[in-house]
Amino acid sequence: MKIQTHLILFLLILLQISCNGQSKKINGVSFVASSDKIDTAHIQPVVDVQSNYVALMPFGFIKNLNSPKITHNTDKQWFGETEKGLLQYAKSFQKFGIKIMVKPQIWVWNGEYTGLLEMDTEEKWSELELSYTEFILTYAKASELLNADILCIGTELEKFVSQRPKYWLELIEKIRTIYKGKLTYASNWDEFKRVTFWSELDFIGVDAYFPLSTERLPTVEELEIGWKPYKQEISNTHKQYKKPILFTEFGYRSVDYTGKEPWKSDHIEGKVNLEVQVNGLQAIYNEFWKEDWFAGGFIWKWFHKHKQSGGKNNNRFTPQNKPAEELLRKLYAH
Repeated sequence: MKIQTHLILFLLILLQISCNGQSKKINGVSFVASSDKIDTAHIQPVVDVQSNYVALMPFGFIKNLNSPKITHNTDKQWFGETEKGLLQYAKSFQKFGIKIMVKPQIWVWNGEYTGLLEMDTEEKWSELELSYTEFILTYAKASELLNADILCIGTELEKFVSQRPKYWLELIEKIRTIYKGKLTYASNWDEFKRVTFWSELDFIGVDAYFPLSTERLPTVEELEIGWKPYKQEISNTHKQYKKPILFTEFGYRSVDYTGKEPWKSDHIEGKVNLEVQVNGLQAIYNEFWKEDWFAGGFIWKWFHKHKQSGGKNNNRFTPQNKPAEELLRKLYAH
């Protein structure tokens, strides 16, 4: 009888450790869509980096910031950007026990910022709403079909979100009738405090490109200091809505001054700095992964052809084949 009692206590302790441990965090990568199907060779590096989630990103396209028509799921797109591609990618990852967040995104031709998408007439707004509904419900249905764990209902659409609040509430209701998993929205780092529908979602999603330092090579400690005011704002938003925080995107370029304007990806120029990328990842992990209210995040970004991606001469966001990848493996293994 004593043995049974001790065994039960031991199992309860293990359960508590599991519930409180970092293994429950979402340790994700943002897996970039390509023109190819994927197989084990593309998935194994994600497994090796100890990731337990991937964000898969089908795309819709808009001609300009004042255009209401979203073109999506066509044979002119890359395979991974379509519904068929999403299903093939997701099922391939699920065979390895990796969970899925479906994150449909909009690309404005010429790379203009989606947060500025804004219509100039009521007629255009109505047309955009119809088009976006068709786009997002396509992937809500696909998410339900593949049993995705999370669906992100939009990414960095600040003006659309702020100017059409009734539409977004109605859209969330429509999505809930189709998809039974958890929902989030990927707000930009300077937008999340103004989103009004967090109470209707399961996670407060933040693309965490906060400006932390103006130094060329800030230390981990300096970056942690830079996080303090933003962390308080994020925590306050969690307390307001009582929803966990999810970094729908996070990451740093391996370039000088990467903490100054971390969102900048439009210019390739900049001296390669592998150390500052490592410091940025260590600081964000130190500040957030230990917090009970923090669900985890998805590093930006990961390419399917691992051996040809990143490397010591690459100054872009990917951690692949850089010291940042080795650090990520250690952090995600905790």
